[in-house]
Amino acid sequence: MSRSPQTSSCAVEQPVRTRILEAAELLFAEKGYENATVRDIAAAADCNLASVNYYFGGKNGLYQEVWREHMRRVMEARIASLDAVMSRHDQNPPLEAVLRAFAKSFPGPWNDQATAGRLVRLMAREMIDPRLPAEMFAVDVIQPTMQIMRVFLMKAYPEIDPSKIPLMIFSVAAQLVHMIRVKGMFDHGLPAEMRCWDVAEVVEHIVKFSAGGIRAYMEKQGG
Repeated sequence: MSRSPQTSSCAVEQPVRTRILEAAELLFAEKGYENATVRDIAAAADCNLASVNYYFGGKNGLYQEVWREHMRRVMEARIASLDAVMSRHDQNPPLEAVLRAFAKSFPGPWNDQATAGRLVRLMAREMIDPRLPAEMFAVDVIQPTMQIMRVFLMKAYPEIDPSKIPLMIFSVAAQLVHMIRVKGMFDHGLPAEMRCWDVAEVVEHIVKFSAGGIRAYMEKQGG
């Protein structure tokens, strides 16, 4: 008698769906979309091939769901990080504190090295070989980020021109994305003795450089 996806041997300890997502995340990060086969993912998740189709409708649906899970975590981390900044300051947090909270939650909490590392590799592979619908980032990440950061940046720097906030956020994000991409190149393309990449130091540089740029830009506009 054949087993359904719900009652297969993988229905132990963790739910089937969770284990498939975790296995897929690891394999997509390590091998990329093309080389991570459904068979490999099912084997790593200890379940049958039918389970992938049952829960995700196939490889493409699974890949998108891996990203949705990450984007959900990133947004939760970003909101928590910014809320923590506000809890430490009454009304007007320092501009650097807001930018630092944003940077440290991009693409995820950097103190969670395993999670951040996987997402860095996923992002690097997605940049090289795009597989996600463009609207996913717009709806799930860009729009919510713009709304949140607009509020916090205006609290931190009331003189800021609201119409310029999107460009400022894109500028900071672009620096962080570039850091991720270069980090991926350094981690995989250089000898071990040359892999001296300090993420915290680079993030702090981006924060201070961007805060200085925002202030200088607004002072010039005002002058």
